Amino acid sequence: MVIGDRPRTKTRSVYAAGGLRMRAGRASAARAYSNQPTSRATGSRMVIGDRPRTKTRSVYAAGGLRMRAGRASAARAYSNQPTSRATGSRMVIGDRPRTEELVGKKVNIPDYVRRVLEDPRAPKREAESDERTRRVRERAAQAMVDARSIASSDDDADAWWRSPLGVPPGGRQVTKEEPLRVLIAGGGLAGLIAAAACHAKGMKVALFEQAGSFAPYGGPIQIQSNALKALSQINTRVYDEILKAGTVTADRVSGLKIGYDAGNPLAGKYQKGDWLVRFDTVGPALEAGLPPTVVVDRPVIQQIFVAHGFPQGTVRIRSRVAQYEKLGEGQGVKVTLEDGTCAYGDVLIGADGIWSSVRKQIFGLDEGAGGFAASGAAGGAIDNAEERKAARDTIEVASKARRRYSGFTCYAALANHRASNIEEVSYQILLGKDKYFVSTDAGGERQQWFALIRTPPGGQDPEPTADSPTPKLDRLRAEFTDQKPGDSNGDMWDDFGLELINAANEEDVKRRDLYDGAPLLREPSKWLAPWADGPVAIAGDAAHPMMPNLGQGGCQSCEDGYRLVEELATVRQTSEVASALARYSRTRVVRTAIIQGLAQLGSDLLIDFDKMMNIPVLGPFFLMMTQVSMPWVLRYLYTADF
Repeated sequence: MVIGDRPRTKTRSVYAAGGLRMRAGRASAARAYSNQPTSRATGSRMVIGDRPRTKTRSVYAAGGLRMRAGRASAARAYSNQPTSRATGSRMVIGDRPRTEELVGKKVNIPDYVRRVLEDPRAPKREAESDERTRRVRERAAQAMVDARSIASSDDDADAWWRSPLGVPPGGRQVTKEEPLRVLIAGGGLAGLIAAAACHAKGMKVALFEQAGSFAPYGGPIQIQSNALKALSQINTRVYDEILKAGTVTADRVSGLKIGYDAGNPLAGKYQKGDWLVRFDTVGPALEAGLPPTVVVDRPVIQQIFVAHGFPQGTVRIRSRVAQYEKLGEGQGVKVTLEDGTCAYGDVLIGADGIWSSVRKQIFGLDEGAGGFAASGAAGGAIDNAEERKAARDTIEVASKARRRYSGFTCYAALANHRASNIEEVSYQILLGKDKYFVSTDAGGERQQWFALIRTPPGGQDPEPTADSPTPKLDRLRAEFTDQKPGDSNGDMWDDFGLELINAANEEDVKRRDLYDGAPLLREPSKWLAPWADGPVAIAGDAAHPMMPNLGQGGCQSCEDGYRLVEELATVRQTSEVASALARYSRTRVVRTAIIQGLAQLGSDLLIDFDKMMNIPVLGPFFLMMTQVSMPWVLRYLYTADF
């Protein structure tokens, strides 16, 4: 590709940077948000094309940060994969070392990312130390103890929700003295957020959780910039406490690496551990005026919400919602729990997870479509026996619930281990054939990792025995081995995967099959209220389960909680509840459908990344477009408009 010198006079010059075409007039430069600098191939190296010599507003689009540059400056593009020319077995790029591509592909934080991270507005992480490690780990351990003691189902005989409402046909007036009464099914993240948001608006709220105790599934979770914005608008104390408890992950690089030696001379060669795509998350957050992403232990989040989100006694455990009955226009809803207890409210919010019983009734699904599963509240309590039973039962439940098996089983663990790249990398994915390995900093010198392997649903690992005490770890060591003869495909992996696998204990490794679902759009007559049925609506995974590779499952639950209660706060007569829930679901369904699609597409592409990379011309183009698209994906995710 040859792009010649730019005219020095008034012109309609096109800067085709990363495929983005923009017109530039007199004395203006292209505002290119790209990972591919406009260039021209000359001889044996890439030369950055001459830019207009007049004063220009050049964009440093590293993570979306815009900075002014003066005369005779060139656009610095957001990229780890500069447009290049293949020359034999090497890539020659500008004035970089003209050796095998090791320098660019092995460097964790290239200059274009470092400039963003060094911006004065960028977050400054508290450095890991013995004191901080102790503090983070002790807080997580105490939160687990606290979570298991949350609530009692024996002291609510006089609870407000036990009494029938007695609302006349047509509804009643909503006042400060007689606010909306909201019932919430599910005590995971979506339910806790909805409960806190309801309480913040002066509503009465009761939360029913099916589990006998709270416990973490999958360890810490990322609360990304958009979710933090939602929390800050729901409850400032909760927001402040989460920031205080969290570990900043936006201060380092994230991206994709190849897990094994791959490629060919025509499409480019890659050594295991080479970076394919690198990006920062702080740039798009700062551009949108949002706080940077933090990671927080799930039981700590529960602890914070229970302490600061709503009054004591709001949560009732061992209380699974079995069905609901609409009582008439403005007259509320009657909920029957699995033990026969009845609860009455003006509103029912189904935040009861991917196998939601509330969703089952709204959508008229078959019996068995709702079930006990690894919810945000209960999942971590699963022992090996329950895990094996769930693997078998979930196949039948999923077919009745119209959920899609992703094709992956997921092994997850939290390892007490200081990663070798902790100071420069916060999140990375090692890509392979039919599998990939994900790791993220969890704070307190810990790493949360996930091994996703393409396999039929319902698979189970052997029970531990005296001769084979670690069957899960044994499988993972074979899948991600760095020794000859390699894995089942003959590939030897970058040793970072084994570094984390070997730091985990067998009993801490959980396995579950991953399911997601299509956007919930019913028959056209229901499009005005896609997630609602009169005074009943769903939120969180009940409405939009998604693959975990974008880290947006819990974040979208935060957005749901904010938007749902903002709409309910406009209700002045209980007859208006149905229209408020309809507005909420219409507002949320489009955005969550797009993010579901991005997460599903991303997961499907990750597993076939190695195939794409080996295609001449298309492989490098695919990598380039992946790099170019990441800032735009983050820009869409990181918004305050939800």
